Amino acid sequence: MSGLGGGDVVGDFRGLAASFVVPGPCGVAVRDRLKHLTPQDERVLRAVGAHQGALASGDLKVRCADGLEHGAETWAARKRELTGVSSSRIAGAITKATHDQGALARRCQAAHIRNLDAGIRTLRHRLSLPLWEPGTKRTAGGYRSKGEWFRKSRRLAALEDRHTAAVADWQAGQVRVVRGGKRLLNTRHHLIQAQLTEDEWRQRWEAERWFIAADGESGKRFGNETIRVTPDGEVSVKLPAPLADLANTKHGRYILTARIGFAHRGAEWADRIEANRAVAYRIHLNTDRGRWYLTASWQRPAVQTIPLGTARARGMIGVDTNADHFAAYLLDRHGNPIGEPHRFGYDLSGTAGHRDAQIRHALTRLINWAGRAGVAAIGIEDLDFTPEKTREKHGRRKRFRQLISGMPTGKVKARLVSMAAEQGLAIVAVDPAYTSLWGAQHWQKPLATPRRKMSRHDAAGIAIGRRALGHPVRRRTAPPPHDQSDRAGHRTVQAGPGARGREGTRPPTTDRPPGGPSPSGKRKREPSASKTARDAPSTQQWVQDSLTHTG
Repeated sequence: MSGLGGGDVVGDFRGLAASFVVPGPCGVAVRDRLKHLTPQDERVLRAVGAHQGALASGDLKVRCADGLEHGAETWAARKRELTGVSSSRIAGAITKATHDQGALARRCQAAHIRNLDAGIRTLRHRLSLPLWEPGTKRTAGGYRSKGEWFRKSRRLAALEDRHTAAVADWQAGQVRVVRGGKRLLNTRHHLIQAQLTEDEWRQRWEAERWFIAADGESGKRFGNETIRVTPDGEVSVKLPAPLADLANTKHGRYILTARIGFAHRGAEWADRIEANRAVAYRIHLNTDRGRWYLTASWQRPAVQTIPLGTARARGMIGVDTNADHFAAYLLDRHGNPIGEPHRFGYDLSGTAGHRDAQIRHALTRLINWAGRAGVAAIGIEDLDFTPEKTREKHGRRKRFRQLISGMPTGKVKARLVSMAAEQGLAIVAVDPAYTSLWGAQHWQKPLATPRRKMSRHDAAGIAIGRRALGHPVRRRTAPPPHDQSDRAGHRTVQAGPGARGREGTRPPTTDRPPGGPSPSGKRKREPSASKTARDAPSTQQWVQDSLTHTG
């Protein structure tokens, strides 16, 4: 899905942002199931989760009430208050989680204000136009009837009221956070549609609000004092002070009967805990399956990104992200397409787990193909659909709005960066402007053959790869400014003698606004036939005249 994104706008032509190598991941998380828990184990975990969850809810309420007055002193006061009913380490984990939730809420609040701004600007523009005023490719036109104009004017007033309230909350530092999730809270009013009973919903709601987590500490035994996991998989939990009577071992600890062993990154995890390096743990219950899980996470040194020139040295794979597949094309370091286009499909319908598995499987196939191709980097678009999701811009195109909203661009980019780093591949992000348009214009037709079907998405993959390599999208540049000799230098990008369509009319340049004048001010024309015998066309027949008889 190309042609959308940020950047500077010059007239109708948006300037292109520079390509860059995406930084690698700096954290790791692995998960394993806690099997064979006894009823007593579950009762203890539920009691700990409910107790610490109530503390986390109260701390979040105080944090939201502080607003802009929040600081180091208020943070320390909240931690001291929680320490008396839990422990110092548990209080630190709760206050840190509260701080992260508050920061996330502020970022979401700012994004909401930007969305309201985009909708208000679009409505004001469309309301200022006469009815049935035609739009352009980049701006919407007038409304189709007086009734629609009236309804949109009412919506403009509603959005302005929401914007005023949101800005006031932002300036006051007031945020609203629902522990357990707003979506699950609203499900309480739609139990029939969710196919849940009230008891099932209550169990899920309580489980989402539990808090059984602990941050790691380097230098402590096995990297964590609150939730400790030994190298042989034994899990023990340090109980809060009010629940110390539930301990089954000394020092107020409870040892679970379950044993864990991380199948993924198990060796890396074992190396960390044996060296007493920090590892954070979280225990949670999946109410749908009735299973308990333990998640371990730790930080790792930031992966050093390779220079952009090194990433381009062995060619590039350009990837165009679409609603149901990745369209990828392999290019050499000069920007020439190699081989056939590749597609890696996925299905984004169904549950979140199904969608995540589909994306992960498609990315795995893409990365494996990149490894076989021998490239050092993959080029992707730096997509951002934030201003494109509003219904004010796309009007009745509900399916298109749903299509854009359903594309997990941020999740795809983060997962691709993480998975590619494990295989030693770099990710080069490029500006997505006009990649589909220019790719189809310059590459779709020349590369299409009776046995090769080229789509706009395949051509967009070539455009993305060329932009990641630092080459212009178009196949050939304008001739030297003086004439077609070598006096002013060779062309920087020249199609080879066997390239399809090289003798056709040159397409318009892509380094100027669409519809603008040519840089040279002259009209492009097809090359004329040669007039010399040496360069005669192959269709011309040479006939040897008979010798003249002289006597």
